[in-house]
Parts: sequence; C-alpha cells; structure tokens
Amino acid sequence: MKARVLIKAVRAPFFTGAVIPVVLGAVYAWYARGVFLWPRFLLTVLGAVLIHGAANLINDYFDHLSGCDELNRTPTPFSGGSRVIQEGLMTPGQVLIYSLALFAAGGGIGLFLNYLCGTNVVLLLGVAGVGLSLVYTAGPFRMAYNGLGEIAVGIGFGPLLVAGAFYVQAQALPAGVFFVSVPMSLLIALILYINEFPDHDGDRAAGKRTLVVILGRKKAVAVYHAAVVLVYLSVLFLILSRVLPFACSIVFLTLPLAARAYMISRNNYDKVFELIPANAITIGLHASIGVLMTAGLIIDNLF
Repeated sequence: MKARVLIKAVRAPFFTGAVIPVVLGAVYAWYARGVFLWPRFLLTVLGAVLIHGAANLINDYFDHLSGCDELNRTPTPFSGGSRVIQEGLMTPGQVLIYSLALFAAGGGIGLFLNYLCGTNVVLLLGVAGVGLSLVYTAGPFRMAYNGLGEIAVGIGFGPLLVAGAFYVQAQALPAGVFFVSVPMSLLIALILYINEFPDHDGDRAAGKRTLVVILGRKKAVAVYHAAVVLVYLSVLFLILSRVLPFACSIVFLTLPLAARAYMISRNNYDKVFELIPANAITIGLHASIGVLMTAGLIIDNLF
C-alpha cells in the first residue's frame, strides 16, 4: 500500500482534531498541577492519532456499506469521506483491516499508559472513546445517522481526550479539566456539523438523518452561528470564573476569523463549493483557539 493512499484514507491532515485537545489537556496539567512528563505526552499524542485514523477508516467502511458515500455526488476536501473506496484505491476489506490494525495499535498504547498510571481510568476513557467511534456509524445505534453524530464527536474529541491527557500527566480528574474541554468539544462538533451541509442531498438519499438533514440547511446555519457564539462565551466564562487565566483572552484574536465564517455561511449555506471556505475556517478556528488557549496557559505559568 502506497503511503499517499494511506494518508488519504486516514485523512491525516485532520489529525489536529485529536492532537490539539491532547496538547491542551497535558499543558493544563502542567498549569494546574505543575507536572509534565514528556514520554507520556508523546505516547498520548501517538495513541490519539492512531485511534483517530482508525475511526476515520471504520466510518468510511460503514458509510460505504450504507451507500451514503456512493450517493454523494458533490464531495469536497472536507466532506464526503476519504473516497479511497469510491476511487478504487482501497477495497472495503482493506479499509476494515487497516482500521482494526490502528485500533489495536492505539489500544495497545492506551493499555501501556493505563499500566503506568496504576489505575483503570485511562482504560475506561479509552474504551468510551473507541466505543463512540464505533457506534458513530456502526451497529444498531449509528449515531451519525440519527442526528447524534455531533454529540459522539464532541464527547470523544473533547472531554475524553482533554481529561485523558490531563490524567496521564497528573493522575487526577478535577472538575476544571472538563470545563476546559468545552470549547474544544463545541468546535470539533462544529467541524462535523458544517461539513454536513455539502453532504445534505447524499445523506438524505441514503437515509442518513444528520442534524443538517433534520433541520434543513436554513435552520441549520442559524444553529451553526449560535454555536460559534457559544464557543466564545464559554471561553469568557472560564476566564471570569478563573478556571483559565486572563492570558487565555488572546483567544478573542480569532473573532475576525469567526466573523468571516459567519458571512460566508450566511450567504452560501445552500451552495456546495462556495461554502468550502467556511468549512476550512471552522477547522482553523478549532486549531487556532486550541493553540491560543494552550499558549495562554503557558504564558501565565511562565510569567
């Protein structure tokens, strides 16, 4: 298997969705508890990336079985799956095998971290994360097919990753770490949500009732706008309640980016390719807000 095909299949450019919450959780442990263990941090990042790649593959596999990706006639760089099955680059069987291999590798790292911590907290968080990645498109629940995909992704790439990374460092789970994960949880859910707009017609034809299909594009874009505002309100609340230091107010430097996403999505919510910049900006907001929150913690701790 060529490396470029695997990179495309696992959607490696989107691994920031897993890496940034892990970095935030680990740095928050350093900020709140004064501990940062590099070997554990690097293992946590690697484990999260492997599980993320496995989840992307298994979702492509089950979306292929449902016919969802085949019915999508307008895939974009941010939606419609990796397309490796549809383009004949990998067979469905190969996608499934690679997914299981990555789950096994990521799970092995999780078990080792669980052993190092001396408790079963990492194991429980890991099982929850893998479970969510499976029921997202597989089994009788198929959360992505019933308007619950954002909840699954928000939990998996929000509190589970942030709290897990914190626990690996500090062997504690204070309430603050779950509050800190809220902006990341909302933002990763928004990435999934805005990417459902181009997939609307194909998803509806395949019986995949995403939130955008349920609400319709016009109502759904209003929810997107409200959720973006909620992200900034959550950061403001965390600063005012002193869960985050004032230095994290640098997050508000991203407001012009959010305003641009608002304008593009307001004017192009019913268009596929014209909406692409808003898809990209939403990913950028997740990355930049996560990085700036982390930078604020580092700045406050150092100075």
